[in-house]
Amino acid sequence: MKFNLNEFLLAVSWALDFVETDILGVSLNHSKRVAYISLKMAEEIGMRPEEIFDLVSLALLHDNSISEKAIHDTIQNKNIDILSSIESCRKHCIISEENLKNYPFLTNVEGVILYHHENYDGSGFFGKKEDSIPLMSQIISLADTLDLKFDLKNSYFKNRNEILSFVKANENKLFSSRLVNTFLKISENTGFWLDLKDEHIIRALKSNLPLFSKNLNLEKIHDITKVFSKIIDSKSKFTLEHSYGLSLKVSEMSDYYNKDREEKLKLIIAADLHDLGKLAIPNSILDKNGKLTEREFDIIKTHTYYTRIVLSEISGFEEITEWAANHHEKLDGSGYPFGKNDRQLDFNSRLMACLDIYQALTEERPYRKPIPHYKAIEILKQMAYDGAIDITIVDDIDKVFSK
Repeated sequence: MKFNLNEFLLAVSWALDFVETDILGVSLNHSKRVAYISLKMAEEIGMRPEEIFDLVSLALLHDNSISEKAIHDTIQNKNIDILSSIESCRKHCIISEENLKNYPFLTNVEGVILYHHENYDGSGFFGKKEDSIPLMSQIISLADTLDLKFDLKNSYFKNRNEILSFVKANENKLFSSRLVNTFLKISENTGFWLDLKDEHIIRALKSNLPLFSKNLNLEKIHDITKVFSKIIDSKSKFTLEHSYGLSLKVSEMSDYYNKDREEKLKLIIAADLHDLGKLAIPNSILDKNGKLTEREFDIIKTHTYYTRIVLSEISGFEEITEWAANHHEKLDGSGYPFGKNDRQLDFNSRLMACLDIYQALTEERPYRKPIPHYKAIEILKQMAYDGAIDITIVDDIDKVFSK
């Protein structure tokens, strides 16, 4: 299928921005501001459109492993010693690079994410210095540093001169002379600063980013969504293999129903991404050991809404969006977020809902052991008798997974 890389990247980066806001305390749209600054610098340098596209892609995804439970716990731990903190940041760079190894970049981007926290003078996490640091890494590092240190979304009226002074003061320390001069050049444009505002940044990115679509088969698209499945699952200690386990069960049930290759892969992709909206939910709620308050549960219920919002931005994902976003809807209208009923839920939406419950019950959680198959089926059957889920699908799940 024709896969619009721009749409996919901008959609999923929206969800990743929520993670950074929750964990790092940065303002929303961090990755988009890093991407926009990188884009304008690349244009000024004279990079080719393919290189600019890859640079922006990497900037949008540069912190993709921040959701890893072990990493964000270390980063948030104020009592951690400096060596452990540095090692955690090194690990974040390594995992972020590894996560993107199957992404269909247009140029050679090896090492760009790995070294995006290096300093020009060699004082970064890996000790790389000067031109041994990939140029794209240097650009992302400058943009990332500025957005973490300053309130860039309000920088035109608030702290423009302070930002420029910081960049100049770190010439040949954090940043090369070439990039310092490049940034000073693009910063002369009033529109550059105004584009960094929250209400302008998405439009600015879309209107400046080179447009690239690729003909990718569903197998290749699945290679990409598997990465995001891992990112989603790793956000909470309670769901370390939830999406992965669901995709395996969706695959088995698709074979049981003799679904063709295309429909099966779309269902697997939907399983990979069904909890994408959980990236927008604070970890203080996702990782809570006790019972959720009514307000906390209301917040949890927003995740399927966000899943729909994100996936609906991607052309060709219409069916995938429905199957992914409907997994908490119920046949009797008691589900969320839209209270859909049996007339509004197709077979694959019903299948996803049943399998999501079965997967959650039968997987190990930190607070309990896996519930055995027979007990999980009892729970599902009671839900079916109450009119919430499809009894025929429950019976089929029993047949397939009782082996």
